[in-house]
Amino acid sequence: MAGFNDNNTANLLRTNLWSRQIKQLLLDELNAMKFVRIISDFPDGQTINIPSIGAAETADFVEGQAIKYNSMDTGNFTFSFDNYKYSAHAISEKFKRDSYYSSDVIAAFVPREHRALMEAVETNILSKANSGQTASNTNTINNADHRWIATGTVNAVPALTFADFARARYALTKANVPLNNLCAIVDPSVAYVFETQTNVVNLLSPNVRWNELPETGLVNGFKFRFNLFGFDVYESNYLPSISNETISSVSSGANGVANFLFSATTGDTCPWIGGFRQYPTVYSEFNKDQQQEEYLTIAEWGFKLYRPENMVTVISSTSVVPT
Repeated sequence: MAGFNDNNTANLLRTNLWSRQIKQLLLDELNAMKFVRIISDFPDGQTINIPSIGAAETADFVEGQAIKYNSMDTGNFTFSFDNYKYSAHAISEKFKRDSYYSSDVIAAFVPREHRALMEAVETNILSKANSGQTASNTNTINNADHRWIATGTVNAVPALTFADFARARYALTKANVPLNNLCAIVDPSVAYVFETQTNVVNLLSPNVRWNELPETGLVNGFKFRFNLFGFDVYESNYLPSISNETISSVSSGANGVANFLFSATTGDTCPWIGGFRQYPTVYSEFNKDQQQEEYLTIAEWGFKLYRPENMVTVISSTSVVPT
């Protein structure tokens, strides 16, 4: 008679096992908040008003002639708290008793809800840079364009080049923007273009560190390893999509994306301004009627492009990457 084996002991074999570990989501970095001038001097209300004073004028002086006293131009910048969002989850008492993973599920509620709201904040900040400019327009300031289609071509679609970074620096200089802490937020496809240029070594040979490119790649985390024309370059998956925008007779194509270049000098120079009426706040309670434990995270905020002169948008195409 045969001994114990798989064929005659099926009731004693566990064919499916459940791990104690739960697979977690991979999360990218959120960078936009560091480039925003956050204000908090508002006890109530929904709209913030920030007055501005223009430049002084000069006139030729003639001895004995009466002096004309002029006023300065004034303006009023406003932005509103236009986002009031929440993320909420609940877990029933029966599920808590029955599920082996109930404690892990509960532990995930607060961090996941906070992350969801902060991703919404990231997307909102970057969208304000795009909506703060006029689409299909060069948005010229002091005779320098602040919005254009990328000047390179890869796979017959627009791609960012080194010339675009130099042109952005020129635009910021013409707008009297301090060239300190220059930053660029670009789509991951931009890094791909630079990494796959056949002449990348020749273009960048004065800097011997570029010899590391084939070994380590261009990006460390979500930041370029190297500075381009003074710009620290960050990758982002939250940049606004652009569809078939045409500027100066050049089209972005259907799969365009807005890349932003600016000075991150703190204080009044920051390109974005904004604030929170309520930072992400967690509320939890037990609902007796539904017999469930409920978790709710709420946040209210508003952001806006504050310095149009300190924002250059270069539209490239994500179709530069082969599919």
